[in-house]
Amino acid sequence: MQYISHYHSPLGDILLAADDAGLTGLWFEGQKYFAAGLMPEREEKETPALRRTKDWLDVYFSGREPDFLPPLHPAGTPFQHMVWEILQKIPYGTTTTYGEIAEEIARQKGLASMSAQAVGGAVGHNKISVIIPCHRVLGTDGSLTGYAGGTDKKERLLELEGCKARLLRR
Repeated sequence: MQYISHYHSPLGDILLAADDAGLTGLWFEGQKYFAAGLMPEREEKETPALRRTKDWLDVYFSGREPDFLPPLHPAGTPFQHMVWEILQKIPYGTTTTYGEIAEEIARQKGLASMSAQAVGGAVGHNKISVIIPCHRVLGTDGSLTGYAGGTDKKERLLELEGCKARLLRR
């Protein structure tokens, strides 16, 4: 069974989804891939995972780095999970690039190279935005690209974190 709840953030309303194992989705209302993977049969209910997620978001949107994580249960391919694990290691207030993530995956897999575009696809299909921080990934030139919630939200999230990176708009 999937459960949903709503959260009102300073950047707009957020839909949260969870199953019995943990958080399965966090989407800004109207974003690209909104509610992707959400089952038709679901219940609006405040589960422990959803309450913990709201606590995490309260801390985050207050401008502080949360020192805990709600239980996460993202659904995806093995490659997507590999990318999302790397995303979770990007420190609060810092950024990386799609190319740097591709290089890390190539190293982990023992490959000569990996496609930054493939990484971009996995980053873009992250169903647990903000907590799995896909907003911390920039284009090679520092451009704000590829955020399903929109580049305006990506920029505001990075500013909230006090990100020192040089951000370019395309």
